[in-house]
Amino acid sequence: MPIPHPDAALLRALLVRHEDASGTWPALLWRAGDGWQMISSAVLGGGLGPRAWVLNAQVGHGYTRLDPDRHLAEIAQRHGMTGRGVGLMTAARVTEGAFATDGGVEALVTAGIGVCGWAAEPATTDLATSAQRAVPVPGTVNIVVALPVALSPGAMVNAVATATEAKVQALLAAGFDASGTPTDAVCVAAREAGEEVPFCGPRSEWGSRLARAVHTATWEAALRYRARRLS
Repeated sequence: MPIPHPDAALLRALLVRHEDASGTWPALLWRAGDGWQMISSAVLGGGLGPRAWVLNAQVGHGYTRLDPDRHLAEIAQRHGMTGRGVGLMTAARVTEGAFATDGGVEALVTAGIGVCGWAAEPATTDLATSAQRAVPVPGTVNIVVALPVALSPGAMVNAVATATEAKVQALLAAGFDASGTPTDAVCVAAREAGEEVPFCGPRSEWGSRLARAVHTATWEAALRYRARRLS
């Protein structure tokens, strides 16, 4: 994926580097600037509110730090980021991510799908499995979406649901029998200024564009992952 992508007008992510105990790793950094409202499930900057940057940092598969929020903040600060932002983490190769745009909506997705399954699984009483799931691990399908319009708070939540639905559809289309991985994350960014769009479901004007952009980017990222794993 060319970085920044030549078709990106909003999501012009840069490729940067960071170091930890296991080596030097790439990361994607979007310096969004002021004037953005973001909603995210990210470990750093999650929730809803003004955000000025988004970082998607790759780490090793054996990542063991128990303070990923602090780690992401340190990486962002080293690259000059100040104020509130969103920090995502992944063991996927961020340089194999995919970008897509549809009607002004832009999506950037990184995907590592080695550990995947369906969201609703049978309950387990296996203590070892429960303990393992309690340890924070890097997210593997990370979705960042930017819209050139303002969304109401309800529409922001709706956009997260729409992006998630599109992700599942794309994974199935790419040949993965799964709804995602246990640690996927999403971030939706919308403009602060302007009349708020009240809906962002998959059949609304902006929600349908978001769904198509996320679907295309997730599908391409998933196929790249599959091609490398099977080569």
